[in-house]
Amino acid sequence: MVEEVFEAAHYTDQERLEIQRAYRNLLRNVKVELTAEDKHNIRKAYEMAVDAHAPQRRKTGEAYIFHPIEVARICAEEIGLGATGIVCALLHDVVEDTNVGLDQIREIFGNQVALIVDGLTKLDAAYDITSPQAENFRKVLGTLVQDVRVVLIKMADRLHNMRTLGAMPRHKQLKIAAETDYIYAPLAHRLGLYNIKTEFQDLCMKINEPEAFSEIARKLQENLREREQYVEKFITNLTPELNDLGVPYRIFGRPKSIFSIWNKIKTKNVPFEDIYDLFAIRIIVDVPKKKEKTVCFQIYAIVTDVYKAISDRFKDWVTMPKSNGYESLHTTVVGPEGRFVEVQIRSERMDEIAERGYAAHWKYKGVNDSGQPDVYENWLDNVRELLETNSGDALEFIHDFKTNLYKEEVFVYSPKGDMIVLPKGATGLDFAFHIHSGLGAQCSGVKVDDKLVPMGYVLKNGERVIIIPNKNQKPTEDWLKIVVTGKARSRIRQLLKEERKRQSVIGKETLERKLDHLKVDFETNADMLARHYGYLNRLDFFFAITLEQVNLQDLKKFKIEGNRLIEPEILPVEKTGTDSLNEQQGRTARKKEGKPRLIINGQAGETYEYSLATCCNPVPGDTVFAYLTSGSGMRIHRTSCSNASNLMANYGYRVLKAEWVDSPSASFVAKVKIIGIDTGVGVIERLSSNISNIGLNIRSFHIEGKEGYFEATIELIVVNTDQLNMVIRTLKTLDGVQNVFRAEN
Repeated sequence: MVEEVFEAAHYTDQERLEIQRAYRNLLRNVKVELTAEDKHNIRKAYEMAVDAHAPQRRKTGEAYIFHPIEVARICAEEIGLGATGIVCALLHDVVEDTNVGLDQIREIFGNQVALIVDGLTKLDAAYDITSPQAENFRKVLGTLVQDVRVVLIKMADRLHNMRTLGAMPRHKQLKIAAETDYIYAPLAHRLGLYNIKTEFQDLCMKINEPEAFSEIARKLQENLREREQYVEKFITNLTPELNDLGVPYRIFGRPKSIFSIWNKIKTKNVPFEDIYDLFAIRIIVDVPKKKEKTVCFQIYAIVTDVYKAISDRFKDWVTMPKSNGYESLHTTVVGPEGRFVEVQIRSERMDEIAERGYAAHWKYKGVNDSGQPDVYENWLDNVRELLETNSGDALEFIHDFKTNLYKEEVFVYSPKGDMIVLPKGATGLDFAFHIHSGLGAQCSGVKVDDKLVPMGYVLKNGERVIIIPNKNQKPTEDWLKIVVTGKARSRIRQLLKEERKRQSVIGKETLERKLDHLKVDFETNADMLARHYGYLNRLDFFFAITLEQVNLQDLKKFKIEGNRLIEPEILPVEKTGTDSLNEQQGRTARKKEGKPRLIINGQAGETYEYSLATCCNPVPGDTVFAYLTSGSGMRIHRTSCSNASNLMANYGYRVLKAEWVDSPSASFVAKVKIIGIDTGVGVIERLSSNISNIGLNIRSFHIEGKEGYFEATIELIVVNTDQLNMVIRTLKTLDGVQNVFRAEN
């Protein structure tokens, strides 16, 4: 009986009922057939989780057990995992947060469940780790190549956390959203989890850009009826032709995500009202796999017979699926009223893979000898190689890994005619390392379609690539600027480190001879000397000696006591005001006239030395955070800054909460971009006079006009975002102005 689980638990009667209801809902949503043993194991995992998490509460105040049950439901219903995945989802936090040990889980549920749960357990945040977040990512991704369910459950865990993030403090919401945007959303894309990726992006935007999110959501709701009528009209014209085809099909309009609409507004610099493709028409046919391609192209022919196709916007991912398994035909046509409409054509099988990714692909394709679906095997091989070759820090690994999460691809061919898939922007040198690390290391030339090109040549679809090797070739630091793939970067770094290690032997022997001459011990003094000369470790120090960048004649200035060198005394230098200020970075600093006031980490901003980041130029009213740099004090960034995700995801322990305090004497520079129709004389005067009427000063004004179109960039001196928004609203009302928006540096 379910009630037996609660005998020693700290739950109210109402909670007991709700927990039982949540568990039954989980079981109802399992998509796969469960054996009696499966049901028994799920039940045991549920009982263990209910008992282990009994004393715990979430930030919302509800019993913690609701979280693992909901994560398990997401795994079952939205991703399609089976019994083992559900068991691991129920247990994913017990080792980290309760007294249950990994050995206990292994004894009850077996090695596979223990392996997955271990992969889901965070690392202890050791103080000597450069980035605990990055180390945790590396551990999770390391387990991915053994069992991809680790990452799928991690996705479900993060999705539920994002859905319930409202109870967290604002600064913690920003950090979690940054991690999600930086690694989880791209990884969801790479695993084909379209719905989860889309929800991640929308939830991140809701946190980082709440006003823009609410505005687009409101406008979508306002014109919902109009869109529904248009979709109905579009479908009505196609229905007779599709019915004549004689195959089961579904056709419907699917709205674009708020994030994708917002992204289009930003990239195309157009207002919401000028975006017409707020939805896509999807046609899904239910036919056997061997007929899918034929029927999909028949439907494409019907659609383009009824509506005029835009020829350069046709994508065939049926003949050549994406590397994450995505299959579909995409075309854009001119619909009623001259509006462009995207149409997606696919089978039921393709649609399930598109929506649920990896797990659905596994279901349809089966597994090969390695236990992984074929479509992911090459990518997982790349991840394995990254893990094996990347001996650097975790941040390097995460950067390299992210390049494997690319969205756009290029297809090229080897001399034997094999098709190679690389990220868009990949070079000839990337191709060489993709084929084999040894070939990449010896690459001395690249031929594309029988023409010699530089190693940094960016490859294009359909090209045939030949690598010219030279056994005497050695990688250089410049190669890191040429390649874009994680595999190539990681291998080049490893080769450079190996070469550095070989050369450092010469420097080590030189230092040994010097210390032997002084009759002092090498091991006793090597680390001290490395620090004295400003190097982080022995290897860098020895390498610098090899390159003759260290003057060992200075050793004569050291005193000798027994077996040890004593550093020479450095006479104190009287510090200037600037020196004193630099020494106190992060502590008390002088107030500056007109400097904005901030509360950082709950303390008045004058407690810290800080500056405003030039990459995003924050203005009072913007949501901001403080980032503690390694040597330049605090930097204040906007949460929407292009660098925010990277900083908060990888250096979250350096990020502090920051809030503005009213400071009417302070002023700031903000950049505004205006796009419109060039009516000739008077454009500059109209723009500048309207800004002056608001009472703002212009710091710089740049305008270019061409063939009836103009683009202006104006730097304004403002006090806060209210003034900035007032300028944007005012300029948008002017005749001929198409769009006005705040520009980034």
